[in-house]
Amino acid sequence: MSTPEISAREAEVLALLGEHLTNAEISAQLFISVRTVESHVSALLRKLRAPDRRTLSRRAADLARAGRTRPAPALPTPLTAFVGRTRERADLAEAVKTRRLVTAVGPGGVGKTRLALAVAAQTAGDFPDGVWFVDLAPVTDPGRVGAAVAATMGTGEQPARGVDETVLAALTGHRALLVLDNCEQIIEGVAPFLERLLTACPGVQVLATSRARMLVPFEWAFEVPPLSWADGAESEAVALFVDRAAAAGRAPDAAAREGVAALCAGLDGMALAVELAAARYPALGLEGLTAGLTDQLRMLAGGPRAHDRHRSVGAVLDWSHDLLEPWDRALLRRISVFAAPFTAEAAAAVAAFAPLDPAAVADGLGRLAEQSLLTATPTSAGVRYRALETVRQYGTRRLADADERADVRSRHLDWCLAAASALEDAQRADASAEFAEFAAQGRWARFDGTADDLRTALAWAAGSPERREDARRLALALAGLAFARTLVGEAQQCFEQAAAFADTAGDPAGAAAALRRAAGVAGCRRLGDDMFRLHRAAADAARRAGDTTAAGRDLAAAATVAYRFSSTFEQVPTVQEAACLLAEARELSRDAGPAAGAAVALAEAAVVADAFGAVQGGTDNTAHETVGHAERAVELARRANDPVAESAALDALSGAHSWAGRPFGAADAARRRIDVLTAARRTPAAAHERMDALAMASATALGVGELEQARRWGRQLAGHPLLAEAGHHAVSWLLVADALAGAADDVLAGGARFLDAWERGGRPRSFSLGPAAASVAMVHGLRGDHEARTAWLAIVQEAGHESEHRHGYGAVFDATVSLHHGAAEAALERVAPPPDRVWKWVTWVWLHWYAAVRAEASTLAGHPDARERIGAARGLVAGNPVATAQLDRCEALLDGDRARLLTVAAAFEAAGSRYQAARTLLLAGDAHATAGGASLAGLGLAPRAG
Repeated sequence: MSTPEISAREAEVLALLGEHLTNAEISAQLFISVRTVESHVSALLRKLRAPDRRTLSRRAADLARAGRTRPAPALPTPLTAFVGRTRERADLAEAVKTRRLVTAVGPGGVGKTRLALAVAAQTAGDFPDGVWFVDLAPVTDPGRVGAAVAATMGTGEQPARGVDETVLAALTGHRALLVLDNCEQIIEGVAPFLERLLTACPGVQVLATSRARMLVPFEWAFEVPPLSWADGAESEAVALFVDRAAAAGRAPDAAAREGVAALCAGLDGMALAVELAAARYPALGLEGLTAGLTDQLRMLAGGPRAHDRHRSVGAVLDWSHDLLEPWDRALLRRISVFAAPFTAEAAAAVAAFAPLDPAAVADGLGRLAEQSLLTATPTSAGVRYRALETVRQYGTRRLADADERADVRSRHLDWCLAAASALEDAQRADASAEFAEFAAQGRWARFDGTADDLRTALAWAAGSPERREDARRLALALAGLAFARTLVGEAQQCFEQAAAFADTAGDPAGAAAALRRAAGVAGCRRLGDDMFRLHRAAADAARRAGDTTAAGRDLAAAATVAYRFSSTFEQVPTVQEAACLLAEARELSRDAGPAAGAAVALAEAAVVADAFGAVQGGTDNTAHETVGHAERAVELARRANDPVAESAALDALSGAHSWAGRPFGAADAARRRIDVLTAARRTPAAAHERMDALAMASATALGVGELEQARRWGRQLAGHPLLAEAGHHAVSWLLVADALAGAADDVLAGGARFLDAWERGGRPRSFSLGPAAASVAMVHGLRGDHEARTAWLAIVQEAGHESEHRHGYGAVFDATVSLHHGAAEAALERVAPPPDRVWKWVTWVWLHWYAAVRAEASTLAGHPDARERIGAARGLVAGNPVATAQLDRCEALLDGDRARLLTVAAAFEAAGSRYQAARTLLLAGDAHATAGGASLAGLGLAPRAG
């Protein structure tokens, strides 16, 4: 498909659609009318051939990741004009184009941010993969630098990788500019992040602003000088003063310009100092400004000029502060606790105590904005205010001087608790909706606008013993909200933090509960080691709480995780380690209720009978014993009314049936998991279970020929928000189902998403990734594109396991390609061993497919045992509509029964296998072959068959 011609404005609209914003919210963000937004949406629906807005929103992220739309510069729009600095702009722009890391260094208020923004906008055309602006001022945790970058880029976290690794993977191979503003306060986090970024992503340039150098490799420091004042009335400093004074209501006339020049010289050309003075010009005039600033600036005389410039902004801030009324001074220092832009209502909640009331707060915000001490920005949620970082830091110092820090921080914490509670209530109101619907209603914009303050309040409360319980509450709330926002790394961290707070407060039971939730998040992240660690830590906490029954359940859960999710471990627990945990769990749960019994029974199915085919499992499998353990676990979990535990037990039962060669039993158990989980509360463990259930339901439906059901569940998995950055895992089973159905275009499109995500994810290996890559290879083979097929088969070798490909799914797919091209002998050689010789690799999903394609290869190759093989396969695949039709086709071919072939073609069509239906018409010959060839061409497959 050719790249659609999408305009820059349409690309902006598309990006916001990907964030599930409404037309009104997009209108507010882009400062265009709602009618214009509607026009752009209509154009995008047409250009991208999307049937509806929901589909367009889903495709937005995929298109951006695939680089099929040119990203608009992600730069904030300044509310005032950029003045002067012609030489500095040119020099800095040249440095940004040619050097890996440029740090614009200078004191607070010199104008680093505005210069960086101007240069970023000027050089955007040199960076085809985007320009990203990240304000680090709200970030207080050095470990969250990567998370701040990811949030700006709209990049989610990939399973089994930290957010820093995800950012590096997203930027690898791209030519982009990253602008990091206000680095100085967390330079210990910025420096190591940049060192990793610049090493891993050679196409990325970084422009940073900081009061100090990073002292990392590749850095080139650019000293940002004050505005020039040497040219008197024609200087840059005077031009800035005149522009800002005019915006405030009155510009100085020509006669006053020399006096303004002298004033700017006294201010050392510091941009912020000039702007603050200009804001007062309409009220004080030049004489008033000069007189007012004289005392403040006199103390700078005689000192080193470079050092004085560091102090001149402080002097002007002191002067501006002293000119304020007492209540506005109080407001300025109190609102300094906000880490992100805030509303008047939020300011009132924090700052409205003596001498201020809510009305005074609202009025005072306007006055502070008039004096350039705040900026006011209209948004869809109303006007939001923010102080420049230098002003905010000044307010913070004044807050400490007034001895109000603890009181205001405490009120800010209370406001954050209330805000988090309101967001939780809104989320609970949509408990039946998926994550995407919650986001579509715009509530995530509220979370995103509040999250930095929640994090700041949590950091303060964590260090305040008297507010430790509130810290625990806020950590739990932030964890839940972050998880729903798919910030899974932060969610796990906050749950673990809440557990530590609970332990400190003498509440080990609360700690155990938080640790279990953290384990659920770790499961969603495919971090087996963390799941194992956290379940064991929960057991220890439960023991401290005196709850030995819960401790037994936690130990049983750890033992189960060791086997059930063994492929997600860095260091797989040993057989002995898991067995010891199981033995201890049995002892602690000896006389406990059904919940503990279910946990132990599931652990026995995993560890003793290896229901899940674990990495550390043995080669022998006692299928009947496994079924018994799993059925007992299912019954006990049902009696305990625990849908998540019942789903996990059904997963073991599905595995047991697959080992016993009962694909229908496996599919039925997997299907029941989907139904059971509809009653589960929306917890991290339930989300993890649902993702796994969708994957298993899709896979086992394939195993019994239920192609449409497999595709439906595969599509649900592919659209799961927690897999947005894991397209390889998300589309794995959908690719297989689409390939077996003959949906070539869908396979090729999904294959692009798979490959991109797999490479960004570090090229992992998994039992589901190999079949997915092999299915793409099969489609390329059917199309006759052998070069592409060879490339995808090389991916199979990395993404899957060689033995499974050689004996299992690879044999099925390779034989199918050979049969398609008339190479029946080659197909028969590929599936030569009978199913019972390769049972380990063809049980579960591939047993029916293997038996059917082996019978067909035998038929078309003229093997003397063809009828016998067809008969043996019939009993095996009975009830599978696709495999049964394939065997019927074999008999019709042996009997020369063309009429029956037409009946078989209809059976394939009814079963959702359009490829096999078309191929059957080809095999029928004559006019039917023409129809079959046309059908294959419509599917995007080469019309060649044996």
